Amino acid sequence: MSTARETHSQEDRQDDRDDGRDETPTERADRNWIEVLQELRVLQTGTQILTGFLLALAFQPAFADLTDGQRTIYLSLVVISALSAIIALAPVSLHRVLFQQRAKAEVVAYGHVALITALFTVSVLVVGVVAFVFDVVVGDAAAWWALWSLTALIIVLWLIVPAIIRVRARGKDQR
Repeated sequence: MSTARETHSQEDRQDDRDDGRDETPTERADRNWIEVLQELRVLQTGTQILTGFLLALAFQPAFADLTDGQRTIYLSLVVISALSAIIALAPVSLHRVLFQQRAKAEVVAYGHVALITALFTVSVLVVGVVAFVFDVVVGDAAAWWALWSLTALIIVLWLIVPAIIRVRARGKDQR
């Protein structure tokens, strides 16, 4: 009779995917976790820079000149910035809580969902910050122009281009 540890080790020795890699499910989970962490690091750096920018604005003399609407937008951006940081750090927290609990695949899956969610909040943050700056510096019409232009660019680069690449890659696999 084999123990749970022996059964798990036997499963780990088998490559369960035909993806051109010779790795066990555990090795795949480790590699995927490293990739999620690298992406989170890039995302977190940008979020921290934007957060620092936003927090510094409140202490500038011209901040008193903002309209009530601009202050509302500013505070909304601060909240979105905090939310982005919290979401981006959630997989790291989960990893710490589940450390050595043999739950790497679940941590990776959670990290993937958190990363997608964080990318969404950061996209809203980036577009919002630029639109806010345009509103303060140039005016309302320029802010809307910046908002819609950047939103379109994010949709193209973050959604449409990856979808096209995915379809093309699947087409190559079927040949």
